[in-house]
Amino acid sequence: MPQNQRVDLKNLTLEELTGFLSGLGKEKFRARQLMRWIYRRGVTSFAEMTDLSKALREELAERATASDWTPERVEKSRDGTRKYLFRLADGQTVETVRIPMEGERATLCVSTQVGCAMACTFCLTGTFGLVRNLDPAEIVNQVCAAVKDGPVNNIVLMGMGEPLHNLESVVKALEILYCTEGFDYGPRRVTLSTSGLVPEMLELGRRVRVNLAVSLNATTDAVRDQLMPVNRRYPLRELMNACRKYPLPPSQRITFEYILIRGVNDSLEDARRLVKLLHGVKAKVNLIPFNEHDGSAFRAPGAEAVEAFQRTLLDRGMVAIRRASKGQDISAACGQLKGKLEGAQGLLPAPEQKT
Repeated sequence: MPQNQRVDLKNLTLEELTGFLSGLGKEKFRARQLMRWIYRRGVTSFAEMTDLSKALREELAERATASDWTPERVEKSRDGTRKYLFRLADGQTVETVRIPMEGERATLCVSTQVGCAMACTFCLTGTFGLVRNLDPAEIVNQVCAAVKDGPVNNIVLMGMGEPLHNLESVVKALEILYCTEGFDYGPRRVTLSTSGLVPEMLELGRRVRVNLAVSLNATTDAVRDQLMPVNRRYPLRELMNACRKYPLPPSQRITFEYILIRGVNDSLEDARRLVKLLHGVKAKVNLIPFNEHDGSAFRAPGAEAVEAFQRTLLDRGMVAIRRASKGQDISAACGQLKGKLEGAQGLLPAPEQKT
């Protein structure tokens, strides 16, 4: 690292922060103090960290920074959903969505990449292509910005990007979010959603605990090949074998997200095939009606089709939940706010295939 480049402390896990401070000749416990200031108290100015010596605060100001985000745009829905658009240091943008739950609870949907390389045909973000991965600070800063609007109870890595395509940054971000001196999110409060990168799924399970959600969306390879090109590399049989091998605590299940698309995957025959496909997997199914958006020929299923699909699963002993759509009066689908603003401004770049 160049001598004049300051370290963003939000890129560092507790262990890495301890190492950084040790390199400055400082005591190990200072790392925990810094984590408390930055994450628990939301303070990013070293001058305000009053239980640190003046000399340490001045040295940190010379050698480090603690980045802090303010959204460039916020859309607010009648149901309380908030969609944030953040502009990054290089001019790129990502979205984050705050979803109200029962009572005062909220779930935050976080992005892990600018764009996405998976090219799922139903997903607006996939049309942007992959521009780049987010670093750990850029993932964590979405949470830091959102908690300014109130507590965030649960986090889902389910926004723009494929989290397992950015595994190293995602694992580090999880370690930062889990740190007891910081936000202290337990693994049961964080869910990671993947399109089905099989080797990375198994690597994730070996390295860190997190709730796993698999974006499934089809019951045959022929249909899933069309909806999700990743299936051509890791077909359903291979994906299901990986799900059976994924390490789960005794009471935990893998969530299978199933976006229902009219006339594509919403038949009763699809429902019966889904039951067979998930046999032997500790599973629950989230049924999500397709969120229509400009540029897509896909359509949402009718309410009767959704109810019949769910009833078929329930009658066969499966856990099947209909997920209510939020933020329907704003740019609700992943990528809509980015596409609307940047497309109108002519800012959508030609994607560079970077990892």
